[in-house]
Amino acid sequence: MTNPPRMGLGLAALGRPGYINLTHADDFAGETAPDLMEARTWQVLDRAYAAGVRYFDAARSYGRAEEFLGNWLRNRKPAGASVGSKWGYTYTADWQTNAETHEVKDHSLATLRRQWAESRANLGDSIDLYQIHSAVLATGVLTNSDVVAGLAEIKSEGVRIGLSLSGTGQSETLEQARQVEVNGRPLFDAVQATYNIFEQSAGPALHAAHAGGMQVIIKEGLANGRLTDRNSLAADHDRLVSLRRQAERPSATIDAFALAFVLDAPFVDIVLSGAATTEQLHSNLNATKIVFDEKARGAAEEARQNSADYWAFRATLPWQ
Repeated sequence: MTNPPRMGLGLAALGRPGYINLTHADDFAGETAPDLMEARTWQVLDRAYAAGVRYFDAARSYGRAEEFLGNWLRNRKPAGASVGSKWGYTYTADWQTNAETHEVKDHSLATLRRQWAESRANLGDSIDLYQIHSAVLATGVLTNSDVVAGLAEIKSEGVRIGLSLSGTGQSETLEQARQVEVNGRPLFDAVQATYNIFEQSAGPALHAAHAGGMQVIIKEGLANGRLTDRNSLAADHDRLVSLRRQAERPSATIDAFALAFVLDAPFVDIVLSGAATTEQLHSNLNATKIVFDEKARGAAEEARQNSADYWAFRATLPWQ
């Protein structure tokens, strides 16, 4: 068995028929009945585990991701598997890709309590890490004493507590999270953030958090499909030309090259593959074979995008 270091599997694109990854609709070819999608999820989970992946990431808003993962865990009983999930969004698309609203955000104590019970029902005692989903300063979740106490109560049960970040304020939100303490000790054990070739702004804050003892997990390392061979967007053409040229040197696909960039960062503990197929997973895992050198780093720096522009563009990506 191979053992790709620091690679995990995120189930955002597997637990529901709609997501904002480019060409996501092609991944399922219309076969989106829940039983078919669960079977596909198990195939990807089986392949990931066989390849050495041990961290699996879900969320309450990922459709039936927790249910699919929990069923797989109970059936396969995979030794050494570590599970993270998230609360704060409620899935509202009713298994439709053209829903007007796919998920609703609410960082209240009532939502935490309801979704923690739901996560426990789906995943049992396998949950190692429970995270605030897309924490931002605007919701006040980090200064809500009732929510902080609720998270501390979960932590007292032996579950690590984390938060995921999103948007242009990732660094500021992380800095505030690092100041949250319960009984003189930091509340948060881990942070999950967007960091990729196009969006590198959170790098310094993540480096500081890692140095301070927080586990750093990276999501959206492929920028929702923009850093893959599937990207035909005119807006990204020039950036991808130089990246593809660099990827050709180790005969890598652009997705593997992009994930290798993330793995090259010294503050990264785990980078998530968001694969929806076994083929995508295999390609993603090739990132562990790539040695990122100065030429590659230079190309990645040239392709870097302004953070505000990155998030504004991401907001235009359609659910499909």
